[in-house]
Formats: sequence, structure tokens, C-alpha cells
Amino acid sequence: QVAILAVGSITKRVVVIESDSGDSIGIRHMTMLSLSYDHRVIDGALGGMFLKVVRDNLQNFAP
Repeated sequence: QVAILAVGSITKRVVVIESDSGDSIGIRHMTMLSLSYDHRVIDGALGGMFLKVVRDNLQNFAP
């Protein structure tokens, strides 16, 4: 094993929602992601890109 992805529990949080008509405040379901990996095997930039892809897929999930 060279990496592990930890996913926290889903909680409701107050967030700023940006739109063309301006900012508003809303409540969204959020979770924390944490990636730990062996830097001898995985470059830090690739680890960051992986987390970004996971985040983007979760934010734009459509069943």
C-alpha cells in the first residue's frame, strides 16, 4: 500500500454560494477528505491532482 484516502462523516455546514447574481448563504452537506501517501512513490503534485478530481466528482455528482 502506498496511499490511503480518509473520508470524514457528512455534516451540514453553512457556506457561501457564489452565483452570477451575487453571493448568498446556504446550508450544504460537507465532508473532509484526507490523503496520505508515500512520497517516495507518489509525487505531491499528483496527489493534489487526485484529490481535486475526487472533489470535483463529488461536487458534481448526479445519480
